[in-house]
Amino acid sequence: MHLGCSVQTVRNTIHAFEQQGVAYLDAESSRPKTVMPIFDPDKREQLRQILHANPRHFGKARSTWTLDLLAEVCQQQGITETQVSLTTIEQALKAMNLTGSRAKAWIVISRQRNRLINLSQQNPDWVLGFMDEVGWSRLRDPRMHSWTEDGAPLRLVEKNAESSEVDPKAIACYGIYLRAESKLLLRFTSARPVSEITCQFLEWVAQQVGQMGKRVMPLIWDNASWHLSKQVKQWIRNHNRPVKQTGVGVRLIVCQLPVKSPWLNAIEPKWIDAKRAIVEPNRKLTAQELQTRVCDYFE
Repeated sequence: MHLGCSVQTVRNTIHAFEQQGVAYLDAESSRPKTVMPIFDPDKREQLRQILHANPRHFGKARSTWTLDLLAEVCQQQGITETQVSLTTIEQALKAMNLTGSRAKAWIVISRQRNRLINLSQQNPDWVLGFMDEVGWSRLRDPRMHSWTEDGAPLRLVEKNAESSEVDPKAIACYGIYLRAESKLLLRFTSARPVSEITCQFLEWVAQQVGQMGKRVMPLIWDNASWHLSKQVKQWIRNHNRPVKQTGVGVRLIVCQLPVKSPWLNAIEPKWIDAKRAIVEPNRKLTAQELQTRVCDYFE
């Protein structure tokens, strides 16, 4: 049997056993010990609680966390005996699945979205809206699965635009999903989404929601350029100002979602399902037919 050690090591072990007996077997190894992490699971949880608090709560002169500041506060709160290095803090954050500024942004935005959802459920005169824009193409079909008797897949005929056609290749559409009301409000436009059309749609939505007896509408949407434009932001401020002063109308509360996070916007799956439902495999729909099918699907 091969022990994986030298002959002299075996001799030394036998000699020590003869001299010390069983006590030698209980002696600690002289090999270097594995260094235990400074932030064990309990301390990482304490670090998480610190991250969820404002640095000003700990007497600091800023509202955002830095690695230096975290190391300093950890020592002050007794989590660490001394102020640890930035590398140690980074390793602890990685163990908590937090990486850089993106993790911070996701935590904040998700909490804001969830808070608005809870407030909408608690207040009967609130209605939560998930807003988005989409293009309905007359030429391109979505990815689909099909069932057939002969085993051959469903054939979606590739469509091309004719030079003599008057209808556009696609139709732009604004939509807002009122989940609590199980309603989806649509408005088609002949142009692509821009700030001016967005303001017109918001005004129309506010009128529709007001007719439902609602007074506040949290609006959740993505970071499209026409959502972040100065014109749209100014329109929302101008719209909310008289509502706050007079109490008449619908106040809009905007919540921006992180980039590329469609799962946070409840209207996104509605678009996907609708595009599959209105497919015409054998021919090209006219713009009017396409618009009618979309409206019929959401009725």
